[in-house]
Amino acid sequence: MPNDSSVTRFTGATHYVLDDELAQIVNISMALEMPLLLKGEPGTGKTMLAHAIAESLNMRLIVLNVKSSMKLVEALYQYDTLTRLNDSRFGDSTRDVSNIEEYIKMGKIGQSFVSDERVVLLIDEIDKADTDFQDDMLDVLDQMEFDIIEIDKTIKAKNRPVIIITSNAKKDLSDPFLGRCNFHHIAFPEPDMMRQIVRVHFSNIDKDLLDNAVSTFYRLRDLRGLEKKPATRELINWIRALRSDPDFKVKDLVKGDTPYLGVLFKKSPDYVVAQNSVARFRR
Repeated sequence: MPNDSSVTRFTGATHYVLDDELAQIVNISMALEMPLLLKGEPGTGKTMLAHAIAESLNMRLIVLNVKSSMKLVEALYQYDTLTRLNDSRFGDSTRDVSNIEEYIKMGKIGQSFVSDERVVLLIDEIDKADTDFQDDMLDVLDQMEFDIIEIDKTIKAKNRPVIIITSNAKKDLSDPFLGRCNFHHIAFPEPDMMRQIVRVHFSNIDKDLLDNAVSTFYRLRDLRGLEKKPATRELINWIRALRSDPDFKVKDLVKGDTPYLGVLFKKSPDYVVAQNSVARFRR
């Protein structure tokens, strides 16, 4: 483990509002060289945190988007047998067909291991993978090495990456997996925090627009029966739409008029629920 003087601290980034508790767990995870597992509903900023860390610490970001059908070896490396076959057939390549290593391409985890500089490795939506993938992946991340069977070679990490793992909590992760990570649950921002977030994106926003847009957003977000609640991204885009409309007046929101519902709600049943609520509110 590095000593305290060698640990670079994360204090936030240009477009990321950071609370004290989250800053502490990020920094202790980097100091302990442990993966940080982030849980929370979509739109709470889990993925953006990795981008913010990379920006703040001037590190390259490597993103592994986990798929349900993904095998761990795909995240480590791929042996491009098809290209090798074509090269051997047509003989017009500069590659040496007899050298298998020329046909080995690093996956996202492999790229983070062979990088000459320390990077941020984001493993996004780990809950999509099966338990074997999760546990085997953490074995690799613990040991900081893996084997390439085709060439009988061990790849050892040049630098231990800063590892951020996200989960939308759609299914439980195994106890061994949880035991090997630090954990933080990112709750959906309260209105006061949301106002801070909006100000980061719109530094000159009118206070009446800010207050009324945020209050309208939370009123709609709390409607019963929604399949997909609007998240921070939708609020930012909605405010952008309101500001770009020369005919929009803040008093419209006060009266209950809510334009551009389609920016907030992306599923037809949710859109109908919101429309009905707006109609009732205006009566």
